[in-house]
Amino acid sequence: MITRGLVDGHRVDALQKVTSISRGLVAASQWEAVLDVARSPDLRLVVSNVTEAGYELHDGDRLDGGAPSSFPAKLLLVLKARFDAGLPGVTVLPCELMDGNADRLLELVAAQAERWKLSGALLDWLKTEVFWLNTLVDRIVSGRPDAHPLLDQDALLTVAEPFSLWVIEGVGKARDLFDHPAIRVVADAQPYALRKVRILNGAHTALVCRALPMGIQTVREAVADDAVGTWLRRVLFEELVPVMHDRVADAAGFAHDVLTRFANPFLAHRLSDIALHHEAKVKVRLAPTHREYIERFGKKPPLLDEILSNFLER
Repeated sequence: MITRGLVDGHRVDALQKVTSISRGLVAASQWEAVLDVARSPDLRLVVSNVTEAGYELHDGDRLDGGAPSSFPAKLLLVLKARFDAGLPGVTVLPCELMDGNADRLLELVAAQAERWKLSGALLDWLKTEVFWLNTLVDRIVSGRPDAHPLLDQDALLTVAEPFSLWVIEGVGKARDLFDHPAIRVVADAQPYALRKVRILNGAHTALVCRALPMGIQTVREAVADDAVGTWLRRVLFEELVPVMHDRVADAAGFAHDVLTRFANPFLAHRLSDIALHHEAKVKVRLAPTHREYIERFGKKPPLLDEILSNFLER
């Protein structure tokens, strides 16, 4: 893995050898090997990252038809194999970017079990012996580099930013987790999700409103522009952070991190990509902050009000 970005104002371009991955299995062609892993006494954690699109059931999935097509059905059969082997439950850590990801995943797995008319004992085991922990992952992974000496040797070579945070909602429930400075075990992950949506994602969407009409193409270019960069800092520290500072952990510190992440010289995050589904994003990321600023301070936030005027009139 390559880490590229800014740390304390200095460019970082570091290579780290990942030794925790021993092999990769393809469920479609190696399903029995996947189930063998499920029955391993050493299995402790199941981590997923199938995106929100993976959170659905497929009517065509069959109990005895090999690997199902949907992720919840695959996970159910993995856990069932473990249950049938008389082994203890595991901890499930979904990394999909959605609120209550583990709660939702358990609902889907249980619904699939009911579709297949599996035993009540298995359902009880899934709900009591398997620990389903909601999480929030915050890190930009830009993917495979365009050029690198190791590209021909490593099919999994990827690039990530230095910032990393994995919030796990598991106080009193988390077990068998590994130690890592990016992991934060908390009682409630929601404030961290709120902080990310309102500050980081809110700043992204604000830049779309302000910088894209000016012809600026990327987040990095927007931050580097004297006028837009100054404007963004004012939006963050005069309007976004004041609404969030007593509701989330270290709102100001997180906003400073956001500016550093946006200035990453190795990333070209296009504003046109962020602009997809723009109106829906405005309603979630910026409009609530605009409303809550008025409620708290008795006046409109001038910078947000200017860029949101067209949306607020609808």
